[in-house]
Amino acid sequence: MGQQRPGHPGFSAPPPADDPWTPRPVPPWVPPAQPHVAVTSPDPRAQPGSGRVPRWVWPGVAALALVVGVTGGLLGGVLVAGDGSGVGSVISVERRTAPPLPADNGSIAAVAEELLPSTVQIIAESGQGATGSGFVYDDEGHVVTNNHVIADAAQAGGRIQVVDQDGNRSVAEVVGRSTVYDLAVLRAEGAEGMPPAAIGSSQQMRVGETVVAIGSPLGLSSTVTSGIVSALERPVTTGSSEEDSSYINAVQTDAAINPGNSGGPLVDLQGRVVGVNSAIASLGGAMSPDQGGNIGVGFAIPVEQVEVTTTQILRTGRSQYPVIGANVQGLATRDGARVDGITRGSAAAESDLEVGDIIRRVDDKPVTSSIDVVVAVRSRVAGEEVTLEVERDGEQQEITVGLKAETE
Repeated sequence: MGQQRPGHPGFSAPPPADDPWTPRPVPPWVPPAQPHVAVTSPDPRAQPGSGRVPRWVWPGVAALALVVGVTGGLLGGVLVAGDGSGVGSVISVERRTAPPLPADNGSIAAVAEELLPSTVQIIAESGQGATGSGFVYDDEGHVVTNNHVIADAAQAGGRIQVVDQDGNRSVAEVVGRSTVYDLAVLRAEGAEGMPPAAIGSSQQMRVGETVVAIGSPLGLSSTVTSGIVSALERPVTTGSSEEDSSYINAVQTDAAINPGNSGGPLVDLQGRVVGVNSAIASLGGAMSPDQGGNIGVGFAIPVEQVEVTTTQILRTGRSQYPVIGANVQGLATRDGARVDGITRGSAAAESDLEVGDIIRRVDDKPVTSSIDVVVAVRSRVAGEEVTLEVERDGEQQEITVGLKAETE
């Protein structure tokens, strides 16, 4: 809901603390000398270093952590991309490609065989470095990953490499990246000859369907894990500071996702990408050798969001996101969010919305916290409208608010 970066018109509140799981500072994770996994000959690339765990807010979970590579700091977050160029809503934007596997495929081995050649490990050199995952997007050598995997290297001018299934390395350049959506597009000559991953739809998935996560957890390249879709449209938020607070209308899965899986594909049994693995839940508010790994609650950016942001980056090198220009704060009763401020000249100011209104529903979805409002707005695109059901002076009314575009 107008939750913009400082410096942008209509900046709303910092990451909300309106639920029982109030964020708290998280100490660095200093892993053991070897990865905390039972292997007889650890891959030397899996030697982890210290990391910084971002702050998450989500009802019912003590802390959530981004799934960046084990050798780097944990940064960034996830958001729905807005597109002011007439692309359409996030839900309707589709580049679905023909499934490489039959509709009745039940073999995870077949999915792995199909997707491993399209999945890469990403090594970003900056300070201690970071490792993550990604997948080949098209025939032109473009690779999609999380921004937090390569952010430090991109800022410091460090080298970024992609490593294919056979261990071949090639240097990659950053085409564009989005801090708001925690997505980045790379280009590597070595990826030009690799098969692009087929694109599916998270919106067509059902809770309980099998999904497969592919990536490089703990630096262990070409690793495949499987599970189910645990939930869809799960509003969660992350950020290590108000400058990088981020939101995601996530695909939740119990497929094992660990540090290093960031940016890798979450795919269906027909071999189509339905999301980008980006975050995991962890207990106790801190990453540690005992609590820093998978506990059966992972989150992926829906592929519809990935498509919008990637398309924008490939067109212009930058991305957009929708805002309405209002600050919101959740209620202690968890049945709405109060409008605390409206930015002059914003879409909210041009509507009938007023300070003090209690937002109960957005597009007919109930609001339990400010996160729900922000995620609902970010799930749309600029140029569209959202319908807010608000309570004012004890009376209910519906207010339509347009969405304006902000460019990163």
